[in-house]
Amino acid sequence: MITIDTSGMLALLDRREAGHEAANAALLADNGPYILPTGILCELGHLARSRGHVAALDAVLADIQDGAFVQDCGDEDLSRVRELLERYADLRLGFTDAAVMACAERNGGKVLTFDRRDFDVVAREGGIKIVPA
Repeated sequence: MITIDTSGMLALLDRREAGHEAANAALLADNGPYILPTGILCELGHLARSRGHVAALDAVLADIQDGAFVQDCGDEDLSRVRELLERYADLRLGFTDAAVMACAERNGGKVLTFDRRDFDVVAREGGIKIVPA
C-alpha cells in the first residue's frame, strides 16, 4: 500500500520527469492499493494544468473512478494533520504534505514522493517510509 504525494503523481504522469522510471518501479513493486489523499487533487490539478498535462489529469480522474487509485484522508486524519502542522511549523509544512503524511501513517507508512525536504524530516520519526528510497 502506497500513499502518493503530488510530486510522485507528477512523476508518474510525465515520462520526461526525472523520477518517472523510479515512480513506476515503486508502484510495480507494491501490490497496492495506491492511495491519493484527497488534499493533493487541487494541487495536482493546478500543477498539471500549468505544465500542460490536462489530458494526464483527466486520466488520473478516470483511474480514480475505475478504482486504480483510492481517494483517502478525511475527518479521521485532521487531528494528525493539525499536530504535524504545529510540530513542523519551522519547516513551513503545508496542508497537502501534512495530509499525505497523516494518511500514510494510517495506511501502512509508505509514501511515493520526490519532495524530500519535509518528508525526510518526518520520516526520521519512523511513521513513514519514503519510496523510492
